[in-house]
Amino acid sequence: MAQIFTASADTRLRAFLLAAAILIFLLILFVGGYASSSYGTLIGWVQDQPVPFSHQHHVGGLGIDCRYCHTSVETSAYAGLPATHICMSCHSQIWTGAPMLAAVRHSLAANVPLRWNRVSRLPDYVYFNHSIHITRGVPCVTCHGRVDQMPLMSRARPFQMQWCLNCHRDPAPNLRPPDQVTRMDWSDWDAHPAQHKDFGALVVKAYGIEPAKLTQCNICHR
Repeated sequence: MAQIFTASADTRLRAFLLAAAILIFLLILFVGGYASSSYGTLIGWVQDQPVPFSHQHHVGGLGIDCRYCHTSVETSAYAGLPATHICMSCHSQIWTGAPMLAAVRHSLAANVPLRWNRVSRLPDYVYFNHSIHITRGVPCVTCHGRVDQMPLMSRARPFQMQWCLNCHRDPAPNLRPPDQVTRMDWSDWDAHPAQHKDFGALVVKAYGIEPAKLTQCNICHR
């Protein structure tokens, strides 16, 4: 019988399988690296806005509370983006002719809302309720970072499933007094953990928070 395969066929097959295995391995490394990179998480990336609003100036410098602009954060699933009249409550009296605020003045005159671009956007298949987190004592800074130090707003956390689950599995360390949720600097808590080590556990017990239920799929995927 004539030989079906050439003498080098086995070598070529082994080389092909090895190359395929290497390619798959590199693909997995690429996907994993991309998911954790700033390109995948968008951490530190500044989103273009109709007005160059500085949280560093308004929150850090002037001390404006988050809830002044994000009016529905305590009562709704959505924090709310600032309406034009909120901006003009101050800027109808100060910086009234500033060029950078032209879009705000036009919005008011034309009765057309400013189209802010969300920085901390979650996928459409993820349900997140701001009010339940705020009323339980999860500070704004936990998810949004030190916005009082951001001249332009950028994403501070990855907002990936594992990041959320880490908190849901053990929420106690992330809980603070609900009446101080908009506070930015918690360095005193971090510097003296022993003084506050029982606070989170007490909040978990007081509100009946059950970590086992917080990790169920239908909590975030509805």
